[in-house]
Amino acid sequence: MSNSQYGNVRLLGLPQDNNSSYLTGPALAPARIREAFQCDSANLFTETGFDLGDSALWQDAGDVALSGLAGKAAFDAIYDSVQQSLNAGHRLLSLGGDHSVSYPAILAYADAYPGLNVLHLDAHPDLYDDMQGNPYSHASPFSRLMETGKLNRLVQVGIRTLSRHQQQQAERFGVEIHHMRDLSGVAELSFDGPVYLSLDLDALDPAYAPGVSHHEPGGLSTRAVLDIIHNFKGQLVGADLVELNPLRDINDMSAMVAAKLAKELIGRLLVDSPAR
Repeated sequence: MSNSQYGNVRLLGLPQDNNSSYLTGPALAPARIREAFQCDSANLFTETGFDLGDSALWQDAGDVALSGLAGKAAFDAIYDSVQQSLNAGHRLLSLGGDHSVSYPAILAYADAYPGLNVLHLDAHPDLYDDMQGNPYSHASPFSRLMETGKLNRLVQVGIRTLSRHQQQQAERFGVEIHHMRDLSGVAELSFDGPVYLSLDLDALDPAYAPGVSHHEPGGLSTRAVLDIIHNFKGQLVGADLVELNPLRDINDMSAMVAAKLAKELIGRLLVDSPAR
């Protein structure tokens, strides 16, 4: 296939962490992932054969200017930037940032892609009505999204911290949860219509990605996450990768894991048709 069939994928940084409930640091992640992405210890080929050193395939759109912004102003800036990219015909891999950035990013996608499905990989369901009095916490984005009624399905994989409140929220919103203790159905994941993949790095076991704010033992391996990215059935139209905390990393290993996942997400976006 010629590169003219590709080339509309963009990388967008969302450096915000002021909705974190425990530690800050994820605002530093977009820059660190970019450094790891280009690190000479690896190369720029995806496992599906794309050479991401070819600028005809994808471009880096830089960061949304979020310094000094919080609350609605920050979310509006994210929504507007994502919407502008979608209106220009691009598909985005967004780099957070804490998981709160997914709310405005996915909302822009839901407005552009009616019937949007979300595949969410995480240790946490992020379904709190609010966390510590903040309804826009990084622990609440999927409650805010499901309240809009704009998502067709929310499917969560790797969950291992389900509180009673979040169980009630999952039942309220009809969330489909594949708990970490039983992933027997994950290999058969299939979606009708467009899919957005939201990947929190703490979906992985801390042994694979210690550079996160919340260490939750018993998680996915890097290979298991890659298998999901490569093999779920459906059309990937957008994605985000969130919650790397460089201040907690060890020898940049989590940043390298994040960069690897970013490469494969870009590869999947390149494979899948952008038909609307």
